Amino acid sequence: MAARPRRRLLLLRRRQAAARLLGVLWLACGAAEGVAGGEPPLKCDELRLGQYPESGWGCDPKIDNSTQEPLNCTNHTANVPCRPAPNITCKDHSGNENNFTGKEVGFYKPIACRNVNGYSYKVAVALSLFLGWLGADRFYLGYPALGLLKFCTVGFCGIGSLIDFILISMQIVGPSDGSSYIIDYYGARLTRLSITNETFRKTQTYP
Repeated sequence: MAARPRRRLLLLRRRQAAARLLGVLWLACGAAEGVAGGEPPLKCDELRLGQYPESGWGCDPKIDNSTQEPLNCTNHTANVPCRPAPNITCKDHSGNENNFTGKEVGFYKPIACRNVNGYSYKVAVALSLFLGWLGADRFYLGYPALGLLKFCTVGFCGIGSLIDFILISMQIVGPSDGSSYIIDYYGARLTRLSITNETFRKTQTYP
């Protein structure tokens, strides 16, 4: 009868020892995975707002005063240099991992820009408001035939002048060469939405 309690005590001790050993192995495996499977540094173009300088996103474009568009605007796109905040580690545009000081360029962000050809929005609106009945707005925008017709009819008896003023103010009528108005970069600009390969909604297919 005395041998049974001893056997139970030995089995209980063995189970406790096995449980401790499993716990140690589990902790060791977790630590190894944490060291080997640590998160790689982010790409610099995936940084968030707080990881850029306090002045903004670190991607503020330099604006050309004559065109009010970002510098080096070609094909409706300008590549703006972005600088991560100091002590931020990320992969730059070349794929190299760097610890930035706030002055180095991390990546170049492409932003949309417009093609302008010297036609000022403020000048066009002012001409349409004060001299629209003489066709000055149409002459300025490159529509000499409509300008001459408005001049001969005194702005279509004022009705055509009013319509042109509304169309030019809403940026519906623009320069004849297809370029955009020169408008302050941070001013009131009209953004037209169009259907492209990126915005077109494809028909959903169900399995």
